[in-house]
Amino acid sequence: MSQGIIEWLQRWCNEQADGEWEHGHGIDIHTVDNPGWWITIDLDDTLYESIYYDAPTVEISEKDWYFYRFENRKFTASGDLGKLEFLLGKFRETIENADATAKRAPEHVTDC
Repeated sequence: MSQGIIEWLQRWCNEQADGEWEHGHGIDIHTVDNPGWWITIDLDDTLYESIYYDAPTVEISEKDWYFYRFENRKFTASGDLGKLEFLLGKFRETIENADATAKRAPEHVTDC
């Protein structure tokens, strides 16, 4: 069975916690008044800080909208009240793709 998004996010956050990261960085999820969600996940001092992606805003209606981006060493996302799991899923998808790409990258070998 696939790991749920909350369980996955807890594991990811725990992996970043190194005695330093958790003191100045973290995850912020709160509601906004339009109504919707606002998510910020700090990627500074992680393997993912250089990811850049700016998805276009999708606005189907006043009650069906979202955006997400990776820039400035952060993941930021916002969407209507039904999009929390979807947006966290986009974060997970991008992190897992970055991990898979890193595992496939050949090691650089230099002769001495």
